[in-house]
Amino acid sequence: MIESLEKQEIVVVWFKRDLRFTDHEALFYAQKQGLPVLLMYCFEPSIMNYDDSDVRHWRFVYQSLLDMQDKLENLKARLYIFHDEANAVFKALTEEFSIKTVFSHEEIGNKLTFDRDLDLKKFFKAQNIEWNEYQHNGVIRKLKSRNDWEKRWKQRMLEEPKLVAEQGWKILQLENDFYDKLKGPILKKEITLKDPNFQPGGETTAWKYLNSFLKERYVNYSKHISKPALSRKGCSRISPYLAYGNLSMRMVYQYTMQHYESSSNKRALSNFVSRLHWHCHFIQKFEDECRMEFENVNRAYNQLVKPKNEIYIAAWQKGETGIPIVDACMRCVTATGYINFRMRAMVVSFFVFNLWQDWRDLHFLARQFLDYEPGIHYPQLQMQAGVTGINTIRIYNPIKNSEDHDPDGTFIKTWLPELKNVPLSLIHEPWKMTEMEQQLYETVIGKDYPNPIVDIEATRKAASDIVWSFRKTPEVRSEGNLILQKHVNTSSSFRMNSKTKKSTKPKLTKKAESKIATKQ
Repeated sequence: MIESLEKQEIVVVWFKRDLRFTDHEALFYAQKQGLPVLLMYCFEPSIMNYDDSDVRHWRFVYQSLLDMQDKLENLKARLYIFHDEANAVFKALTEEFSIKTVFSHEEIGNKLTFDRDLDLKKFFKAQNIEWNEYQHNGVIRKLKSRNDWEKRWKQRMLEEPKLVAEQGWKILQLENDFYDKLKGPILKKEITLKDPNFQPGGETTAWKYLNSFLKERYVNYSKHISKPALSRKGCSRISPYLAYGNLSMRMVYQYTMQHYESSSNKRALSNFVSRLHWHCHFIQKFEDECRMEFENVNRAYNQLVKPKNEIYIAAWQKGETGIPIVDACMRCVTATGYINFRMRAMVVSFFVFNLWQDWRDLHFLARQFLDYEPGIHYPQLQMQAGVTGINTIRIYNPIKNSEDHDPDGTFIKTWLPELKNVPLSLIHEPWKMTEMEQQLYETVIGKDYPNPIVDIEATRKAASDIVWSFRKTPEVRSEGNLILQKHVNTSSSFRMNSKTKKSTKPKLTKKAESKIATKQ
């Protein structure tokens, strides 16, 4: 008797930056196909070795996948993890199965992931495989105009969440021998081991952070958002969970609005919601013009050439510039993956203005940020570097920021123990200590802690003169007008003012409210 060679028909859910089960459109629609569903994720070596990649990112992804697998245990199902290029994995799968449809979310990633998706699109088309991609949060692919973007963003946030079925999943189980041949080499040990200095990945942990913020920590959000030490608790800290899709923006928005009316500090939640909007706004800019990963968005600034200084760059990366608040921030983000937004802007400002280095040499920061999001990272770098021609040029004064936001020197002394004995009057500018004071406080400048590698005021003035002279040129203004037309909404900007407007509380289905209730 001759066995049938007909391949089994399946559909595939390909997880990327959407590592969750709650409000997951790709899985929601895959479940409706009536075919076995293969759940898969690929640790792709090319992406893992890219300039913006660090083990902290892949550890977070790994932990997120383990959390998802835990949720599948009751279903006796499995999410299959491959350590190979997605192209190679899909090619091998098509030799074994008849893939009818691939379901995934759109990925707003770097050029490497963009090119990979283009190659896969060609491959799927050649194999007669349909590829259904779903919108990434509030970001719209192939957007023609920003004029109604804010309205569409709000509509998206108010849509009913796509909640997957709790039971009856028809999940494909691969043969062990087949999976063993296809799964690729084991991951590096450092990816699979926990590091207590970093926020752990996973949907379960993500909801714990969001819960604690909306029920307790949010009250100090506006007050502490600029403080390098206090922001670690006063901010939501959900950014890595948004970056890797442990939370959907829609669920965060709706869950926040459930707490808004009864909150004791509506202004804080209003500010938080506005930042959810800005999160998508910057990713939308990158989606519309992804060349900003490599090029000045305002082409007129291509004439601005900054000589690369490896000594400056190394000192900045190590937190050895001699400017305490800058060094504390760099050591903190390297050790924990997090510093607050104002400090991020300040260290970038110091790099591009005081050290006079090119923003394109800042892949180091991408590797340090646990919440690294290409769509936010590159537009923000260009804005802070003053090369857009449309944004206000901000050259941060690190001493003033240090005095304003770390007034008692707590953050500095936490990350610069060599300055632990320096009194408050000198902690922000320790180079001003006399020789006698250096001996008294057991901190010799130039030995225990470096002298400033640049003169802050002199370098600020030199940078300001140059960038403002560029800003006034006809070429920069002309390019700036084009950028405004492409990326800026002509209507009023988004803001929810608790004094003048009533919040729009989403009307959720009982199923959605029940799902949210389980997260509390």
